[in-house]
Amino acid sequence: MVSTSDFKKGIVVQLDGAPCLILDVVFQSPTARGANTMVKTRYRNLLTAQVLDRTFRSGDKVDEADFERHKGQYLYADGGRGVFMDLETFEQFEMEEEAFSALAPYLLDGTEVTLGLFEGRLVTTELPLTVELTVTETAPVIKHATATAENKDAILETGLKLKVPAYLETGQRIKVDTRDGRFIGRV
Repeated sequence: MVSTSDFKKGIVVQLDGAPCLILDVVFQSPTARGANTMVKTRYRNLLTAQVLDRTFRSGDKVDEADFERHKGQYLYADGGRGVFMDLETFEQFEMEEEAFSALAPYLLDGTEVTLGLFEGRLVTTELPLTVELTVTETAPVIKHATATAENKDAILETGLKLKVPAYLETGQRIKVDTRDGRFIGRV
């Protein structure tokens, strides 16, 4: 059991039978004499990806989730699903098409990720903060383009489409932020 006084951003608890990642915690002091401190939380249900809010009384206890994080590796796509391997046990896991489609534009075979397992089943996959990808298609270089010049469209080797500076050419490797799909710089 986990006490609400131990809640902090990033821990996983079990609420309503599902693993939930705590995104935000606010401890609210009581206004009336004798009232308990309230603990307001925002959390993500890791099975449904729903973000919810819930208020607890200080000292309430919730179940600990049977949740583990393991180093993993992306292996390949199989008919819209992603196949990942646990680097400790070499066990392979499949990720459903709906969840995998959001990650696929950032994944190359062999990309290291963090796997989130609930009761031995893959429920989350955390990407590295940045990935290096090759530009496969973009407009020709604009002469005298600088870093502050206008951006142009580019397509990367995974099919990801994003805006890049006008000085980039096809075949160059770039660094991309996986949180928002933004160009960071050349490699």
